[in-house]
Amino acid sequence: MHSYTEIFTKPFTCFPPGYLRKGDNMVCKLNRSLYGLKQASRNWFSKLSTALQSFGFSQSQADHSFFVLRQGSASIFILIYVNDIIITGSDMALLQDIKTRICTTFHTKDIGPLKYFLGIELARSQQGLYLCQRKYTLNILSDSGLTGTRPVDFPMEQNLKLSDSTGSILSDPSPYRRLVGRLIYLTVTRPDIVHTVNILSQFMHQPRQPHLDAAHRLLRHLKGTASQGIFLYAKSTLKLTAYCDSDWASCPMTRRSTTGYCILLGSSPVSWKTKKQSTVSRSSAEAEYRAMVVATCEVTWLSYLLQHLGVPLRAPVALYCDNLAALYIAANPVFHERTKHIEIDCHVVREKLHQGLIRPTKIASTDQIADIFTKSLGRTQFQHLQSKLGIRNLHAPP
Repeated sequence: MHSYTEIFTKPFTCFPPGYLRKGDNMVCKLNRSLYGLKQASRNWFSKLSTALQSFGFSQSQADHSFFVLRQGSASIFILIYVNDIIITGSDMALLQDIKTRICTTFHTKDIGPLKYFLGIELARSQQGLYLCQRKYTLNILSDSGLTGTRPVDFPMEQNLKLSDSTGSILSDPSPYRRLVGRLIYLTVTRPDIVHTVNILSQFMHQPRQPHLDAAHRLLRHLKGTASQGIFLYAKSTLKLTAYCDSDWASCPMTRRSTTGYCILLGSSPVSWKTKKQSTVSRSSAEAEYRAMVVATCEVTWLSYLLQHLGVPLRAPVALYCDNLAALYIAANPVFHERTKHIEIDCHVVREKLHQGLIRPTKIASTDQIADIFTKSLGRTQFQHLQSKLGIRNLHAPP
């Protein structure tokens, strides 16, 4: 969908060289917000969202690019990414009417049922929806010259610790930076490689040979799993389940811990993340408690989004953690030597616990799905957690 907005923009003083004469004091006023200008995308979204709201859509406060229209028992959902739109709903007549109104207001093109969107391939069946980035993965392998490499079963050597002072500095860091940037986008449908990509992205400023070797090993893993993606089950229960974990003082340079979480809707993964913590934790319990905070905030946001979708949230949401001390800190409001130095915002876990949104629950470390987001695991444990995460390969033989 492409359209110039009809919004007047603020004046600016960029003229072509030689247009002005010495002493002139003039400005331009654009009647149209042209592509390439800073305010163009903002003006376009403002015009599009205003038009949708005039059709009766309500804008989600959890995600401003998401719009919902309800008429009786029928619902229409619209998701926007710049000038690409996904539209779906429960009533085909109402859906077609909305599409006609959009096409009348803007110069658009209906390309039919959703099969490929922003590099993500979609396949439907009666069992559910399958999302993968097979073509995107093969392009990465082709550009890296590793299409003929031997595959490996897991993305990173177990217990590998990369640092910024070991190995020779790459003479040209551009290929490494380009590769890692493309791998970051691949994590949209590949949660199993999030931890490895997170580690590799920490050395973009000055990559060294060990970092490139680790990136090539990840590519070897992708060679054998190019068709893997996430499967969203059609008949899955609409119940949120959260897993959080932390690897205490895992960064050899800063001694900061790594946080990882994964949230499932029924048995389908809908949100996951790996991130280095912003401060150094004094104990593993503190590191795990901080991981619970991040997961709790994500659960809170997802509850708002589900509410706008009209999906009733079955609270409390089970928040699985494998650290008993962190669970005790969340349940016990008494300050003591272990918790008095923790920032106040971390105690959002207690607040949501008392509100009934979450229910912190103990889980065995061997069944902690979030382990795959915080540690480089061996083959057996990696494949075990990968299967629990809902990752599938529809192109693999049965």
